Amino acid sequence: MNLLPLLLTCFRNIFRNRMRSLLTSLGIIIGVGSVIIMVAIGEGAQQEIENRIASMGTNLIQIMPRRFTGRGQANTPQARPVRISKADAAKLKAEASYALAVSGISQRNFTVSGNGAVWSTAVMGVEPDYLTIRSWDVAEGVFFGEEDLWGRNRVAVLGATAASQLFGTADPLGQQIRIGTNHFTVIGVLNKKGAGGGGNDQDDVVMLPLDTCLTRLLNTKYLNTIAMSVVSKEYMDAARKEAELILKEAHGLKESDAPDFEIMNSADIIDMASETARTLTALLAAIAGVSLLVGGIGIMNIMLVSVTERTREIGIRMSVGARRRDILFQFLLESIILSLMGGLIGIGTAFLVCRLLEFAGIPTAVNPVIVMAAAFFSAFVGVFFGFYPARKAAGMYPIDALRYE
Repeated sequence: MNLLPLLLTCFRNIFRNRMRSLLTSLGIIIGVGSVIIMVAIGEGAQQEIENRIASMGTNLIQIMPRRFTGRGQANTPQARPVRISKADAAKLKAEASYALAVSGISQRNFTVSGNGAVWSTAVMGVEPDYLTIRSWDVAEGVFFGEEDLWGRNRVAVLGATAASQLFGTADPLGQQIRIGTNHFTVIGVLNKKGAGGGGNDQDDVVMLPLDTCLTRLLNTKYLNTIAMSVVSKEYMDAARKEAELILKEAHGLKESDAPDFEIMNSADIIDMASETARTLTALLAAIAGVSLLVGGIGIMNIMLVSVTERTREIGIRMSVGARRRDILFQFLLESIILSLMGGLIGIGTAFLVCRLLEFAGIPTAVNPVIVMAAAFFSAFVGVFFGFYPARKAAGMYPIDALRYE
């Protein structure tokens, strides 16, 4: 069997009815394109979530007070207040061997005024190590240091959004802002950070020295959170266990007692978000993949019609020496070509749609493995759904085929 003449015959038969061939391949085009686009949107969303969570800090561990809902649970310190303090943060900083940086955090929303403008924003009391934990830099001015912390100085560092809302295009450095009844001097403006893991604007913030915030604004010694950056990702689990033991000792708990605090790390949050995104992506791809099966059924239907239309042609070919396997391969090859053409057009369409979505601000990530799998599956659809019509054509008797009108 000579392959080149067979291919030329197949293409001639396909292009003889161009519109029918295009409509036959349409199901494959839609199926392949939909699978690639859905997976690209899902993976783009997954990467966006991971990037936003990663922007919250490098190898980050967060420690928060535990919210107990049960009563009378074993080893649960119900009588003691569920709080964490600056002393806990100091003990972690002194004793945690895996900690690169530690900072207590106290946060609350306030109405801030400055330069004649008023803006409601998050006010955070943090320690100087906070910028290291968050991998954040100062764009203008400086960040406050240990002397500002100990002296409870009234200085502030603004996020980019807060600076823009309060001062517009004016230079905020050296200017005064008011929070409650207290006035603070702006000494720095942070680089833009963008949206965080929850989609909130991380730049909409005013940062104060932790001790200043606790005493002058909140009148408390307790924290909302302790943030700790671990020296390396491989030590995250060890750092978590060590932090738990240190804080249990600080809170007077035994090693077997349930902790009155919660420890979360950025890796856990990323894994949870990624798993959710992967599940949704797989679901969307499976739904889109149904159209591939529909497209395969369409190919089978048209190939059966083609076999019926070309019955006399099949009889003539058999009568001049064509073998059954030649007829089988011809119709099977036509089915594969139709399916592959649909797959290639679908891949091209998917790339175009993904590019348009990028321009529209929707993140996408085209996975080459998915593209190859879609092309392979489209060829498989051509083989699977084209085999029965090809076998039917090859099984004809030459005399019956020649008599067919």
